[in-house]
Amino acid sequence: MRSPRVAALLALSLTSALVLSACGGGGGGTTGDDAQGAPTISVYGTEPENALLPGNTREVGGSKILDALWSGLVDYNQQGEPENKVAESIESPDSQNWTIRLKEGWTFHDGTPVTAKSFVDAWNYVALKTNAQSSSEFFSNIAGFDQVNPDEGEPTAQAMSGLQVVDDRTFTVALTAPSPIFVNTLGDVAFYPMPESFFADPAAFEANPVGNGPFRFETRVPDQNVTVTRYEQWGGEQPVSVGGVEFRFYADSEAAYQDVVSGNLDFLESIPGSFLIDNLYQQDLADRNGNQPYAGINTMTFPIYDQRYADPQLRQAISMAVDRQAIIDNVYNGLVQPATGFIPEGVPGKVDDQCGELCTFSPERAKQQFDASGFTGPIELISNVDSAINREWMQAACVSISNTLGVPCNFVPVPTFSEFLDQRRAENLTGIFRSGWVASTPTMEYVLRPQYTTGAANNNSGYTNPRFDALVNQGSTAATAEEAYALWAEAERVLIQDMPAVAINDQSAQFGWSPRLQNVELTYGRELDLESVTVQE
Repeated sequence: MRSPRVAALLALSLTSALVLSACGGGGGGTTGDDAQGAPTISVYGTEPENALLPGNTREVGGSKILDALWSGLVDYNQQGEPENKVAESIESPDSQNWTIRLKEGWTFHDGTPVTAKSFVDAWNYVALKTNAQSSSEFFSNIAGFDQVNPDEGEPTAQAMSGLQVVDDRTFTVALTAPSPIFVNTLGDVAFYPMPESFFADPAAFEANPVGNGPFRFETRVPDQNVTVTRYEQWGGEQPVSVGGVEFRFYADSEAAYQDVVSGNLDFLESIPGSFLIDNLYQQDLADRNGNQPYAGINTMTFPIYDQRYADPQLRQAISMAVDRQAIIDNVYNGLVQPATGFIPEGVPGKVDDQCGELCTFSPERAKQQFDASGFTGPIELISNVDSAINREWMQAACVSISNTLGVPCNFVPVPTFSEFLDQRRAENLTGIFRSGWVASTPTMEYVLRPQYTTGAANNNSGYTNPRFDALVNQGSTAATAEEAYALWAEAERVLIQDMPAVAINDQSAQFGWSPRLQNVELTYGRELDLESVTVQE
């Protein structure tokens, strides 16, 4: 049910009609205990876009589940610093030639050992062009990538020359150039290992994925849930406490919120905007709520594949027509900060206030540039509305754009994230659409390359600029981290002038949990830390 305070916010003068979707129904209670007698918890989630494969998952709904099913070479602490997980050591004399040694005792959920070959085979599979994996670009700095994934034509090799298995627990990685931040990238889902059963029958594996993480796969019911159960032989230092997790999918985040309040859902990572006003969520969830900044950003992306949005001056005008502070005050209750560039707070190397006036509410300049562009409205803003707060901040942005530019702005809701992703993938979104990014791998490159380089997996706007691509690539092969930061900052300045998206605000997670949970913490990537959470029955 919508808060009257949000209804008042949205009653601002708006010349467009706002099409609203109805609230979805609530969820059921928590699932039963597993065979070991440990309690199972329920966590809010969204339908994964694809099968649960590490190399072909780049959205939050799938990644959250993969992080429960898999463990990588490294994990990240609260400061975004890499810490060894499956790796015993990751060493290099020159930041270009790396030797990775694995810890003993790690196994996959089918009982087979995690070996050096498990990583090398997985990385080669993801990199190979003919496998069409969305994370292939993550291996572009490994020697031989250009042969397994050429820009044009078919591969001339099936494996990257830069990967070599030394023994069961050791493999080497030769990069095309030094990379002082190589270790920082290795916690991404793209780098997870795969068991031999995947390569023997990929289709069967998709139906029953086998990881090496703290939980093993149980069931997947499309548009309803994914359930996982604790893996008793997990190789982590401390066993997890909960017996399993149900990742539950809701049609509306407000229904999920009410289930958390009533104790029918155990964890919700993002409070809907209706309940941020006047900190209502802190009253509803007294002693079971949290607020934690994280390296994430909200953006709105232009469909540059639509010629109406081809002019960067138009895109800049729309950016300057958004009153970010009003959105933060009225929707987020002042709990987040305006974005001053495309790199979120907390990412090493970020330069403050890169964007300047182009990311500041500047109504006169915005109107002048907009009128000069010759664009004739209406303007459309598009978002899925099953996730917390997306509807509210996009509607508020629509109000600001309409009032500033003097043209109708229509908010177009898409009922679910899954439908939204389908439309985005097919380039059927012909208006400005909601986007965002969590720097779950704490590097500037991870923000810039996957979203904005030409043809990248998450480049959903169709943006391309050879100079931007070159600067990102130069940063990736820089001799020192400081040189890399400087080059990526220059790439960000190019991106700002081109404005393929509008940076809105850096993120802070407001989250809540049921009376059952204790020791509730978020990971660096804004997920419930399933390794530390406990349950009091």
